[in-house]
Amino acid sequence: MSDSLPHLPALRLGRSYESLDKIEVKDHRTGEVKALVSQVNGGILKRDFAKLSSARAALKKFTVAELVALSAKAGELFLNGTLPLGDRGHTQTAQQYVETLSLTSGLPHVMVRRNMGKLHYALTHLGEVLNGLSRGLDFSIIDRGYGEQFGTKLSFFPTCQALGLVMPSNSPAVNSLWLPAVALKTPVVIKPGKEEPWTPYRLIQAFIAAGVPAEAFGFYPTDHDGAATILNTCGRALIFGDKSTTDLYANNPAIEVHGPGWSKFLIGDDQIENWRDYIDVIAGAISDNGGRSCINASAVVVPKYAAEIADALAQKLGPITPTRPDDEKARLSGFANPKMADFIDSQIEDGLKTPGAEDVTAKYRNGTRKAVFEGGTYMRPTIVRCDSFAHPLANKEFLCPYASVVTCPQSEMLGQIGYTLACSAITKDPAFIEQLEAFPHIERLNIGPVSTMAISWDQPHEGNMFEFLWQRRSIERAW
Repeated sequence: MSDSLPHLPALRLGRSYESLDKIEVKDHRTGEVKALVSQVNGGILKRDFAKLSSARAALKKFTVAELVALSAKAGELFLNGTLPLGDRGHTQTAQQYVETLSLTSGLPHVMVRRNMGKLHYALTHLGEVLNGLSRGLDFSIIDRGYGEQFGTKLSFFPTCQALGLVMPSNSPAVNSLWLPAVALKTPVVIKPGKEEPWTPYRLIQAFIAAGVPAEAFGFYPTDHDGAATILNTCGRALIFGDKSTTDLYANNPAIEVHGPGWSKFLIGDDQIENWRDYIDVIAGAISDNGGRSCINASAVVVPKYAAEIADALAQKLGPITPTRPDDEKARLSGFANPKMADFIDSQIEDGLKTPGAEDVTAKYRNGTRKAVFEGGTYMRPTIVRCDSFAHPLANKEFLCPYASVVTCPQSEMLGQIGYTLACSAITKDPAFIEQLEAFPHIERLNIGPVSTMAISWDQPHEGNMFEFLWQRRSIERAW
């Protein structure tokens, strides 16, 4: 392979490592190779993980406040800086990052920049984030190991040597979940997504350029065996994947699983007559970020008017078509792996064969659901009206703008919706709101016409990184 191509080495606790085994990261439309990425095996990971204590020691030299300040500096470098790209003398500007990530992942430029903005915000507001995660803890207590606050003796100890991460390729902003770990003095060990090594690598380079010790970062492109080593060795880990993947780790408290979100809108009896007022916010929640986020709405649950609501959503979303990646109005993302689009399309078609559902977008689409544009493969929006939750398409989630509109009496909604990562309940009914607040299977609850895509950095919608990485212990000091 040509040395003119960027080569992303593994970062073995900060040290660049070129492997004989490399994969090609390609343009999703043309197949042109954009970079080579070194791959490592589980044996290398195990050898490096024996040295994780030194990586933690490198971060322990800093206070939390100092690491928060360095993280803010890293945020500015990530958003605007020119940073190293691999080990062959290449560098990458912010615009080159946008263009390259778009070429290999299928995300249009406007969505990449939007995701960059989210990561920048998280890094530059990390003090606020940690304050929310810890409920106002004085972080000098973490620095000292013990202390007193609000008249209570406090001590915390780390739960792990490092935070392991098995990352996806669907959206850059998922990297925001691990950013607090650095300020919490926890090294990170990252297996990047196959089509999206760019964001974690650029974030690591931004942290290093800001002054965070390089040995605090592991960047390990690897196979399934290597991923298992990361998950089972670091002490704490995050994994992203579909239900079949995340089910394997669902009962392991040391591994936080991030799978399908099945996020939803519920419209109560008291607001259903005003459904037209909410179409815009619902449509945005379905289609924002190309429908690739776990907090994209994938179901709209209503006591009546399902046909009318589905038709209104279909009129808004059905005509959306693929555009060039640099189009500022781009709404769809391409698929790095076209077989995924084939799979999604076949899943929807198979589901429609079961009576009780209709693809309402079909009459507004003016073309096929799966579309090829300038060599890229895309999935256009799909709104399916379902008679009940019994239908196989009523509670499905796909990596594209997809949602079902399901008829369900308000009295039965909470018994039917199941796990819901983000729920926006459009109701002013105090009794229904009380039931929603007590429902244990909603992670983030919005009351009113709030997009499921709206997040609060100081209120995690899935897991609490501080409590995951630090555990409180009782303490009494006689000396």
